[in-house]
Amino acid sequence: MERIELTINENKYTVPAGSTLLSVCRRQKIEVPTLCFEPSLRGWGACRLCVVEVEGMRNLAPACGTEAVAGMVVRTESPRVREARRTLLELLVANHDIDCLTCEKMGSCELARYAYEYGVKKDVFQGEKRRYPPDDSNPFIMRDLNKCILCGRCVRACADIQGQDVLDYAGRGFTCRVTPAFEQTYGQSDCVFCGSCLAVCPVGALTEKKMAGQGRPWEIVKVRTTCPFCGTGCGFDLNVKGGRVIGVTSAANAPVNGRALCVKGRFGTDLIHNPQRLTRPLIRRDGVLREAEWHEAFELIATRLKEIRAARGPDALAALSSARCTNEENFLLQKFVRAVLGTNNVDHCARVCHAASVAGLRTSFGSGAMTNTIREIPSSRVMLVIGANPTEAHPVIGSKMKQAARNGCRIIVADPRRIELVRRAELWLRLRPGTDIALINGLMHVILAEGWEDRKFIEERTSGFANLREVLRTYTPEYVSSLTDVPAEDVRRAAEIFAHSGQPAQIFYTLGIAEHTCGTDNVMALANLAMLTGNVGKENAGVNPLRGQNNVQGACDMGALPDCFPGYQKVTDQAARRKFEQVWGVELSPREGLMLPQMLDACLDGRLKGMYIMGEDPVTTDADSAHVRAALTALDFLVVQDIFLTETARLADVVLPGASFAEKTGTFTNTERRVQMVRQAIEPVGRAKADWRIICELAGWMGGAFPYASPAEVMTETASLTPIYAGVSHERLGTRGLQWPVPEPDHYGTPILHRERFTRGRGLFMPVEHREAAENPDEEYPLTLTTGRKLTHYNISTAFSPALMEHDPEEFAEISPEDARRHQIRDGETARVVTRRGAVRTKVRVTERVRTGMIFMTFHYQAVPTNVLTNGAWDKVSGTYEYKVCAARLEKN
Repeated sequence: MERIELTINENKYTVPAGSTLLSVCRRQKIEVPTLCFEPSLRGWGACRLCVVEVEGMRNLAPACGTEAVAGMVVRTESPRVREARRTLLELLVANHDIDCLTCEKMGSCELARYAYEYGVKKDVFQGEKRRYPPDDSNPFIMRDLNKCILCGRCVRACADIQGQDVLDYAGRGFTCRVTPAFEQTYGQSDCVFCGSCLAVCPVGALTEKKMAGQGRPWEIVKVRTTCPFCGTGCGFDLNVKGGRVIGVTSAANAPVNGRALCVKGRFGTDLIHNPQRLTRPLIRRDGVLREAEWHEAFELIATRLKEIRAARGPDALAALSSARCTNEENFLLQKFVRAVLGTNNVDHCARVCHAASVAGLRTSFGSGAMTNTIREIPSSRVMLVIGANPTEAHPVIGSKMKQAARNGCRIIVADPRRIELVRRAELWLRLRPGTDIALINGLMHVILAEGWEDRKFIEERTSGFANLREVLRTYTPEYVSSLTDVPAEDVRRAAEIFAHSGQPAQIFYTLGIAEHTCGTDNVMALANLAMLTGNVGKENAGVNPLRGQNNVQGACDMGALPDCFPGYQKVTDQAARRKFEQVWGVELSPREGLMLPQMLDACLDGRLKGMYIMGEDPVTTDADSAHVRAALTALDFLVVQDIFLTETARLADVVLPGASFAEKTGTFTNTERRVQMVRQAIEPVGRAKADWRIICELAGWMGGAFPYASPAEVMTETASLTPIYAGVSHERLGTRGLQWPVPEPDHYGTPILHRERFTRGRGLFMPVEHREAAENPDEEYPLTLTTGRKLTHYNISTAFSPALMEHDPEEFAEISPEDARRHQIRDGETARVVTRRGAVRTKVRVTERVRTGMIFMTFHYQAVPTNVLTNGAWDKVSGTYEYKVCAARLEKN
């Protein structure tokens, strides 16, 4: 890189050519004030506060927009410069609402800081002042234009970070203001309440409503942690005062998200102090759950579990671990099940979401995880997004995809619904639900017919290609169109964009691929497509499942699976078993345990008698919830450990109050395999305990020895037994984390998998055939019900967030205008959705987002338990339920 020499304030510096004067000054710790500049946003040059004096230039130069030139002589603090800055500040103060004593920004206001520094003490310029009414039209953000300095940070944050373009300037001169289109309020606009504008505002024009009056900046302690909602793994700071979390602020140096957050991460953490939190153990006495002491609960649990094990054997017991709990807690619970109870009957909610990803990618590649990184997304050149709705389910990743589109990425969206990303896509493949394999095979058929496959990659790095080619012969675009409803020409065009653009291509998917009775086959079909085109093991390529929950990747890594120890080491592998036996000091079962759906069947047929459930609510989240409820009710003994009295907890014999993410230390592993710290910010509420402590204490009551003094010690043991985590420790993770595999203590992690070779050696082509869903529409149930998430909620936990529930309080079943006319149902009316398993009443939203013949619902609301409707049929390889397709009918209320 070329370097140049220049002089600043009489000192010489050698800097990279092309640097701005501001970036040079920042690197050299030379103070230059700015108001419009923000490192995460594109340059703007609006405030002119960063002006400097450059010899040979007649006018003062804005440092943020002036390129450093060899031989340049610069002064940043000359009298002329300081006088210009002071005048600019006086002009800003002249039209600024000066209520600093009560302003929420007092102590962190950048305008106040510079006014103090430059001696601006009063209104020098008298005249008319702005008088705008405050905008409090939403539960989250207060907007006061009387304090706005027109720096444009919020405008650029909305465009550059979120890609939403809600804000812009209106008016000129004195009437110039930042506003949504047509002078709408925030609440009326298309704002998604990510809060990026809030994060970058330098003054009190944008403030968080819930934090108003809660504390001054100097009174607040900030604790860096990891978001407890989706699998993106955003980092943020919990703001703590007086032993309470009063809000969240984003952190520019968070490795995954920077300043970006979504409405849930920024505003949904008020669930921490929801008064419905469990604060003491509960024991069922005379049919009623009543408060009890910890020693009573532990004694009862230990006694009953021992009795069942003695009478029926260890395999009469089972446990569900949690994708919401830390890695350390998942490690401990699976160890408790295996080493103390003596069974491999342990599973968790990955079974009902991404178990198909683990099974499919492990078969094809040898590793069941996302191959590439989130960081690459904005620079991607070609992207296939199939069975995923990232802007709602993984909003920060979705915003990066919108950034990619703005940077010229060619995006193909394959989805039955018109998701937001369709607006940014070059091509939308609106396939019939459940026909993903046919579509993917059709793309590969065209690629082979046109000779667009990567022959060198296939020959050098894969096996099984001949079998795949044979299966693909019948999947002509016309045949695929007859199965999927996607026009044959669109199949051809998609294949060309993906394989013949001359650029690497990425695949992203979520539960629209995995949650089918053929989910594992769907995943292997995508792996086939990536290998066929050589899009594995390099930047801006790969197969990238976006994991749904904050630690569902980590829970799998930690061995909360019936067939695997931590690190995906098979329980049937004698060498692996001996390794764990030597450390744990007990003999371990060589038999694979039951998957979650098998556990429920075993409850009903009497093979399972006792179950321990940590941080899961299968009655609400699992398909065919009546079946789940019947199964858990049939148990002799049920323990639930959670932070709220969930529908599953209401069935329990003992309920143990666990800790929220803010009340304990540990780690989460996000969708890109990044292991990150979760740091305790407050004490557990009431008499609740951190979940890791509960497991350790219970193990002691059961006769086991879990002498861990901290979660860090648990991770040390995990690393000693788990090769992909061998170099992970709390000390090493810092604020950026590490991406596994981390095979050595001095290894820096592995951002991209399979660069030189696949984990299994050669990648394996697994030919798969299209097959229909377990239940398709018929005369009695003529519609297809499919389920998913919405932006404002996450599974069931955000139902306990007052702010999110105020903003989005109820379920809507989405139906097409044609189906609405056929059923004579109007938008906003209430209807019954009925399947073979049950019925619910819900309001209806008439929208062109869904295909005719389709109903879309979420599962976030306790008042509308959507999983009463869904089909309990499951993928026989992964055990994943078919949430995405079942037959339904709509009845006018």
